[in-house]
Amino acid sequence: MGRSSTPGEGTRPRTPHARAAERHEDGGGTATTSPDGDAERGTAGGHRAARRGGRRKQKKHRVLRWIAFSVAFLILGTGAAGYLYYQHLNSKLQKGARSAGNSGAKKTAPNAAGQTPLNLLLIGSDDRNSAENLKLGGSKKSVGAEPLADVQMLLHVSADRKNASVVSIPRDTRVDIPACENPDTHKKYPATNDLINVSLRGGAGCTLDTWEKLTGVYIDHWMMVDFAGVVDMADAVGGAWVCVNQDVYDLPKPKVPGGSFLRMKAGRHKIKGEEALKWLRTRHAFGSDIGRSKAQHMYLNSVLRELKSQNAFTDTGRLMNLAETAVESLTVSEEIGTVKKLFDLGMQLKDVPLDKMNMLTMPRIPDPENPDAHVLPKPGAADKLWALLRDDQSLDPKDRAKAKKKAAQGPKAGPAASIGITVVNGTGADGQPPAPGRAAAVRDLLKAKGFTEADTTTEPGSALTTEVTYPRSAGAQGKSDALSVAKALGLPTSAVKDTPDGAGLTVTVGSDWRTGAQAPKIPDDDSDPLEGTEAVNSAKKDDCMDVYWPYRTP
Repeated sequence: MGRSSTPGEGTRPRTPHARAAERHEDGGGTATTSPDGDAERGTAGGHRAARRGGRRKQKKHRVLRWIAFSVAFLILGTGAAGYLYYQHLNSKLQKGARSAGNSGAKKTAPNAAGQTPLNLLLIGSDDRNSAENLKLGGSKKSVGAEPLADVQMLLHVSADRKNASVVSIPRDTRVDIPACENPDTHKKYPATNDLINVSLRGGAGCTLDTWEKLTGVYIDHWMMVDFAGVVDMADAVGGAWVCVNQDVYDLPKPKVPGGSFLRMKAGRHKIKGEEALKWLRTRHAFGSDIGRSKAQHMYLNSVLRELKSQNAFTDTGRLMNLAETAVESLTVSEEIGTVKKLFDLGMQLKDVPLDKMNMLTMPRIPDPENPDAHVLPKPGAADKLWALLRDDQSLDPKDRAKAKKKAAQGPKAGPAASIGITVVNGTGADGQPPAPGRAAAVRDLLKAKGFTEADTTTEPGSALTTEVTYPRSAGAQGKSDALSVAKALGLPTSAVKDTPDGAGLTVTVGSDWRTGAQAPKIPDDDSDPLEGTEAVNSAKKDDCMDVYWPYRTP
């Protein structure tokens, strides 16, 4: 290969001085003379050695340049490919607005470490407006119909990420649904009282608003999946273990149309794909929507155990496979609408111990308007459950017992006449105009009970349920004083919570107490919030579903 004549390329012509310097550097020849003329021979040999050494050096430099170029190309190429792949995944992810704008719930204040809880609404749509979804479930008559939110679960992860819970609301629960506008069709729906699964007609943001209105829990994000997405995600996870106590075949009956067509022998089975979808959709064979919720919890608990046992949270290959499937299968609220944000969201569960994760179904009673088919949130019990979630309290019975014991060891409250209280009218949190005079009415109640330092403020407040707050800096004494105020008003201890420093002890009259001198009643705190909720702990592996007798196979 000839030398380049382009400056900076190949070997440049060298001056004698340069050649001499090169000899010294490369060790070729000497500059001394001797009586027998060795200097000349040494100089000539040095020139030849210098040229050979120079060529070797030049070749070495060219190789190094090519290696450096190749490495740089690979780094840049890999980075570009990774970026393009990342953008490819992001472009596939379907997104929607977090809220339809009609909730009123507010975020829980950060704890002492500045951490806040995470609340994620999981929605399973029965949308059949695609060939794939129609093939997996439903009839042609359902094509074109508005989708229903047949599965609804709230995932709550505590601020310190040490415990988590999943609460299901049955699809046939009658609730107040706020006014909503569908973001895709722009069709407007007025506020109504209907089954909670109807809320999806106004979009996933409307379903989120419905939950916030019912529970008072601020929900950070929503995530929605349809039939086809369930199948794909079940395959990506690798399956989950489920169990039935009897042989089952969930097929239509003469007076009970519909069915999932789940067919399974008694015992434990690992299911995935369409079989997983059949399991999650089975209702009649498990007795009701309540049974279906329990079966869904069993499946999700198994998925969590599988992911943790496979170290999926730290396995990059598994995570990328799950990410690829997720973007194809999920629709999410826009503020978590990137692969990175979904990854970060998933990592929130990484360190939660399985024995500190509980899944349950909302406490409920038969709906008087249709007791055989519909339910209502159980008065008091459901309110108490929502209060625990709002206050970021663990649903684990052992944790609850420890918290109660610790609270009992606090200092005594100060004399009623020495406690300064500010009363705020927050009755407009439910979207209605604030009830006039409520702050003054509650102030007068407090004064009558000896809290003579109670006063009102013209500053507006907002609370779905009445609460008593105290500054975190007041510590145990502040909490004891707040508890004494709550007791005087007939409020439960769950109405008491701390707030970042700033405001003093404050009573915010909520939307639940718009009239009257008696605060809304909530059951005694000694009751177990998990009682009658079909609670399942994620660490438990031996749960098994009973099959309703008409769907047992001989």
